[in-house]
Amino acid sequence: MAKLKISPGAGHGRVHWITPESAGWSYVGFDLYRLRAGDRAADSTGDREAILVLVEGRARIEADDRDFGDLGDRMQVFEKTPPHCVYVPNGSAWAATATTECTLAVCTAPGHGGHPAQIIGPAGIALEERGKGTNARYIHNIAMEGRDVADSLLVTEVYTPAGHWSSYPPHRHDEDAYPDMTYLEETYYHRLNPPQGFGIQRVFTEDGSLDETMAVADHDVVLVPRGHHPCAAPYGYEMYYLNVMAGPLRKWRFRTHPDHDWIVQRDAQD
Repeated sequence: MAKLKISPGAGHGRVHWITPESAGWSYVGFDLYRLRAGDRAADSTGDREAILVLVEGRARIEADDRDFGDLGDRMQVFEKTPPHCVYVPNGSAWAATATTECTLAVCTAPGHGGHPAQIIGPAGIALEERGKGTNARYIHNIAMEGRDVADSLLVTEVYTPAGHWSSYPPHRHDEDAYPDMTYLEETYYHRLNPPQGFGIQRVFTEDGSLDETMAVADHDVVLVPRGHHPCAAPYGYEMYYLNVMAGPLRKWRFRTHPDHDWIVQRDAQD
């Protein structure tokens, strides 16, 4: 099994390069570029689609022989404004030239030619609250199943306030058993505010065959191949993460851990 927590490499350039082969699974890929003004990143998609997310900063984006111009107005991720995003189909190429310091996430999964290259954000993306009490968190639905903008990819941003939990109560989506559950591999790209902080993520199965609890730092990525995967933000440190999911069906169906389902039932009655 691949190591679940992956820390960034060099300070600039491509600091994460996660492929299905390196992760030991079949669907999700995730790259992260930290670019200085004037730096350029580019790639071909091959048999995979991509969603480019300008996590922060500005860049001129070209994709599938189209120039989408200078995009991005969120200069710091914790501004919480919706991100500029571009969909790139399989069988094409993309390029990004930074016009300011920028952080660019490249989310990939198998593509089937079902969608054209297009801008998919910030229009159509709004900050939504989910959960109650110290389980409250705030979501940017970039490309979940309610938005028909991709063939395989499911992508979302989550802001977890200091002292709160998210991806909680614990849930899993590791069986291809639609409509009760869908098999989805998942990556978490973490950020902390202030950046010297840490967060906690646990990845565990009900039978105990996988059980890892990790302290995550700014720019770390966590792989979730199976099992439950809750996160916690300590007092004083706000947490952001960008989720990328994909599997054989582009639907998000999960099952809450049976020991903790009472929380879901209680909250539904309030």
